[in-house]
Amino acid sequence: QETIVYSFAVIGEIPQDLKFKGEKTFLEIGDNNKIREYVTINPGTEGGGGKTKVGNNCLFMVSSHIAHDCIVGDNVILSNLATLGGHVEIGDWAILGGGVLVHQFTKIGEHSLIGGGFRVVQDVPPYILAADYPLKFRGVNLIGLKRRGVCKEDRRLIKKAYKIFFRSGLNRKNALEKIELDLPETNVVQNILKFINQSKRGII
Repeated sequence: QETIVYSFAVIGEIPQDLKFKGEKTFLEIGDNNKIREYVTINPGTEGGGGKTKVGNNCLFMVSSHIAHDCIVGDNVILSNLATLGGHVEIGDWAILGGGVLVHQFTKIGEHSLIGGGFRVVQDVPPYILAADYPLKFRGVNLIGLKRRGVCKEDRRLIKKAYKIFFRSGLNRKNALEKIELDLPETNVVQNILKFINQSKRGII
């Protein structure tokens, strides 16, 4: 199905970046998205790779904003007033509550859910619930994972991995080593390890 753009949304106007000098850059938006009133989505900049990219089946509620050079996956929901700074990456099925502010260059993992009104300044790993000031791990997004058909065993492994990482008292290096040693090499475990190992801003 075609993407629907509602009244007063502004799509593809120049980036809100003082480094932008009018160079030719791009905005790519997939299929079956709902872009509600007053949403703004900017194209990329030369310094950020030249492209902002939005996947398929997303819902961007009223007055949400996607800045230059962002990469937004499939089935993502940005609630009212959620704001992405430049170069943000959002994984598939992530949900941002109303008024969430995401700092530039931050990454948010797939199937994660961030409570409304909070600020994201470090990377949010996949499959989790995040809330509070400063933003903290508040559990695994079990309801969302069940709804999307993630099996019971995978949900159990996700819970075990994050119990080691966030609750064991180990530092990042030792926690990751323990996850690798104690848990099988399933896709969900590997996704968690890969995300955390590749994080440049640090994990919440």
